[in-house]
Amino acid sequence: MISEKREKKILWISFFSGLAFAVVELLYAIFSHSQSVLMDAVYDATELIFIGLILFLTPLFYKPVSEEHPYGYFQVESIFLIVKGFMMLSVTMGVGTEIIVSTVDGGNPVDGGGISLFQLVLGTVSLLIYGWMKRINRTMDSPTVQAELLGWKLDVLYSLGMSAAFFASSFLGKTPLAFLQPYFDPIIAVGIIVFMLPESIKMLWGAIRSIFLFPPDHETVDKIRQICTDVMEDSGYLPLFFDVTKTGRHLWVAVYFQVTEALVDVQQFRTVTAAVNLAVAREFPESTCELLLTTSEHKRPGTGKRTLPQQSLRKS
Repeated sequence: MISEKREKKILWISFFSGLAFAVVELLYAIFSHSQSVLMDAVYDATELIFIGLILFLTPLFYKPVSEEHPYGYFQVESIFLIVKGFMMLSVTMGVGTEIIVSTVDGGNPVDGGGISLFQLVLGTVSLLIYGWMKRINRTMDSPTVQAELLGWKLDVLYSLGMSAAFFASSFLGKTPLAFLQPYFDPIIAVGIIVFMLPESIKMLWGAIRSIFLFPPDHETVDKIRQICTDVMEDSGYLPLFFDVTKTGRHLWVAVYFQVTEALVDVQQFRTVTAAVNLAVAREFPESTCELLLTTSEHKRPGTGKRTLPQQSLRKS
């Protein structure tokens, strides 16, 4: 419940801050005729649509797992991240095309000094908001919040970088490079697109992997393997196979193991299971671990990812 309240608080902060930024940027883009500022306003407006939807869905991510929903509602988050990713890509391509056309038509002369000051103010305020949100998020592990923090971090770097770039461009008129001034604003706008695309594609690919229940990256799997092995081997349990699945923000860890004794002590099994869950939760708060007894000849019994091994454990 505390995590849910903190997450919603962060999202509301991001929503109202983003709304204020989008309005201010749009008004200034109209006033200054700056395509780079307009590009920033479009990104912020697109972000608001996603945050508004996810705010009403956040309670679903904290509902318990049930037989009807064995993976909970965590994949709903991945679906919206995919929608957000495609939306960001389509907006980027559309606005990018318009910017390229205006560049070919002779550029877009703007007041570099004014835009520099404007972006400096935006960057400073963005840094304060990012620090505030990060402080609230220090004990959480939410992909949605992480995506928001990434967005604000990029806003800080982008605004301060824009400020420095336009400040430098204001001196071009006194140099042999004066002919570049009308093209500086659209060039910066294209630079924003190039800067944002890799992060948008990375987020989109991560959400797609989650929808299809792909395992997380190798580093995460190796860390989970090491944590579980350290706990289990002390009790005579020998891990044979790790089935790690990531759905949205949640990690599902199934550890197939063998025992050195002829019989399994049920109380010890419960203790080891609790210890494994506790140890993994220290590194990955949103996680569920289960231990599945098997033999060395059958490292992964059954064909299902979770249901068949669970049944075989209960029968044993």
